[in-house]
Amino acid sequence: MVDLLGTSLSQEEREILQHPLVGGVILFSRNFESAAQVQALCQEIHALRSPHLLISVDHEGGRVQRFRQDFTRLPPVAAIGKQYHQHPQLARERAEQTGWLMAAELRAVGVDFSFAPVLDLDYGVSEVIGDRSFHRDPKVVIDIARSYIHGMKKARMSAVGKHFPGHGAVEVDSHLGLPVDKRYFEDMLQADMLPFSQLCQKELAGIMPAHIVFEQSDDLPAGFSGFWLQEVLRKRFGFQGAIISDDLSMEGAAIVGGPLERAEAALEAGCDMVLVCNNPGSVIEVIDGLRIKPDPLRHARLVRLHGRHAVHRDELLASAEWKMAVETISGYAPDQEMELNLV
Repeated sequence: MVDLLGTSLSQEEREILQHPLVGGVILFSRNFESAAQVQALCQEIHALRSPHLLISVDHEGGRVQRFRQDFTRLPPVAAIGKQYHQHPQLARERAEQTGWLMAAELRAVGVDFSFAPVLDLDYGVSEVIGDRSFHRDPKVVIDIARSYIHGMKKARMSAVGKHFPGHGAVEVDSHLGLPVDKRYFEDMLQADMLPFSQLCQKELAGIMPAHIVFEQSDDLPAGFSGFWLQEVLRKRFGFQGAIISDDLSMEGAAIVGGPLERAEAALEAGCDMVLVCNNPGSVIEVIDGLRIKPDPLRHARLVRLHGRHAVHRDELLASAEWKMAVETISGYAPDQEMELNLV
């Protein structure tokens, strides 16, 4: 899965997107000007291949929402969790409406899926997670996330949970360095891993692992670890969906080597797709050097991430369901002017 430089495709990007090793595109804020523009871009990308390339985006709400103009400003999901203990049913309803609205607006412009929801726990120490997490309590995260995912599915979008096995207890941002978590496996099993183990059977079509070393279990970051991806996620938890790496250009991935070594290691560990972003030279290096055999099972997992039966944007914005969801969100959304720089 690769990224783009601007708001339209260059000839070189068209050629890259037709390479057999490329299976998808992730969009960033730099690729967005308006709903009409990004819809045209998605249509052009989808027209290049059959079956079409997957189109994804990080569109969680709050600090991480790539598309702003023409889209509802979504709150950070922590705003949903704040009221859970006093009004759990209200929190579930808000979660479902928010998940539906996020997914419906993206599907209406042609995006297949968002990398959402975040299933990390908020321990109050992470530089990068914070209010991107629903809650500190894993059982609350499971309950709210399940409703949020149900809303996404109503809008015909699959859910991709992140960042397995949990990013919330480390201070270092894996975009900038390599976090190391010193906790024992058994302690995490009933905490950070609980949302993944409980939701991976029915709710999640995809999971993104973290660029974090859990040193009591393995020397490699989770996204490059056969222990975490094969032994735990596949065998112990029985996850049958797609595993998609976090961006291989992040500093948390540097321990493995250069771009090609990172891609090879992630795929060997059990990833079905790898993200190669924010470095055009890395994309060329990977697609020129990577040797990988066709895998029907990998293809079947990724096919589940294709969006289905999107509602036309004009029809969506005229619907009572959209208006009700926007009204609900405007009633509980906090100030969202702070934006996290993950471009």
